[in-house]
Amino acid sequence: MQGSTMWSNTSAAPFLLTGFPGLETFHPWISIAFFVIYISILLGNGTLLFLIRKDHTLHEPMYYFLAILSATDLGVTFTTMPTVLGVLWLDHREISHGACYFQAYLIHSLSIVESGVLLVMAYDRFIAICNPLRYTSILTNAKVVKIGLGVLMRGFILIMPIIITLSEFPYCRSHVLSHAFCLHQDVIKLACADITFNRLYPIALVSLTGFLDSMLILISYILILKTVMGIASGKERTKALNTCVSHISCVLVFYVTVTGLTLIHRFGKYVPHVVHIIMSYIYFLFPPFMNPIIYSIKTKQIQSGINRLLSFHGN
Repeated sequence: MQGSTMWSNTSAAPFLLTGFPGLETFHPWISIAFFVIYISILLGNGTLLFLIRKDHTLHEPMYYFLAILSATDLGVTFTTMPTVLGVLWLDHREISHGACYFQAYLIHSLSIVESGVLLVMAYDRFIAICNPLRYTSILTNAKVVKIGLGVLMRGFILIMPIIITLSEFPYCRSHVLSHAFCLHQDVIKLACADITFNRLYPIALVSLTGFLDSMLILISYILILKTVMGIASGKERTKALNTCVSHISCVLVFYVTVTGLTLIHRFGKYVPHVVHIIMSYIYFLFPPFMNPIIYSIKTKQIQSGINRLLSFHGN
């Protein structure tokens, strides 16, 4: 096949990743900031996972779900970090089609997983506050494992159709992508084929996952608030609500960044391209960076675990 040997007009050409257009001379400095953020994400989420595994007082459903959230955040970081730093540090822009599809698959799957984890964490708080006497009998270890597997399977299965079709399209236009990592909506613009399915399926997917998850989380907290308002003791009301603060903060961080990115892509036709790029990085870096900080500041059990860990190493 002639196209297989000529990159100038065929699908065989690798995709080209993009850093910050117009700011190439600052890439080494920008890369330092990204490296510090990545290291912070690895340390923060890695510490949470280590604590939850080692500290038996944290062997509860709430912290098991938090561990899944941290693992998901690490997954996003490990998926995007190599190509981002490769572009910024080494100006290595080429990425093969297979590697690009796989990266897009992981990025989008993990985004759906994160939304699902936040939903099951809301379910955990709902059971703990609205049905505390049955909490341990409802959320057994076996149930937690099943819920965790269900969330993972939902994310990794639902995204498959658009990635499979993405891999089958011919690409005869420019192979330059607009980010330092591969996204479905970025790659699909370069396809020379009917992309109707790949335009409509993500809309249905967002409605089925992100929108539905956020609505169920909202309903959970309305019911939680209703239950809490029925508690006679003001001290007990405050205590019950405090157990939800960390999760609510993480939900806001995730969905505010999702909404911001969606609005920029949807209505930001006249917004500078660099703003689109920055919003994408905020979406992928801000939640993984903030989640460990939020739980470390707002959750006494995590604080106690960190103190015990530091005391142990101090001795």
